[in-house]
Amino acid sequence: QVQLVESGGGLVQPGGSLRLSCAASGFTFSNVALSWLRQSPGKGLEWISEILTGSASTYYTASVKGRFTISRDDAKSMLYLQMSSLKSEDTGVYYCNVLVGWNYYWGQGTQVTVSS
Repeated sequence: QVQLVESGGGLVQPGGSLRLSCAASGFTFSNVALSWLRQSPGKGLEWISEILTGSASTYYTASVKGRFTISRDDAKSMLYLQMSSLKSEDTGVYYCNVLVGWNYYWGQGTQVTVSS
């Protein structure tokens, strides 16, 4: 079955950096696009970034463009999100997300808290 396991979150000061990871299994990783989503306090689920197959293209929501970098390692079935210049509004639970067949899947999420 499809499994996604996020890790790498934590408490970081404003201006700091974190690297999130997502370990995937249960599907052919190299054949699918993958995304990161964020659930911030008091807000709905927000799409953050997407990477297409073969890392051909990457996309970002405006609020993180230039600060976050999405990447993938197909050999390891891993998805990453390098986050820098973090702001308090980046606080939230981050999920990796994939469409396999007709279903969307995501993991349990990893908490990122940006605070001094």
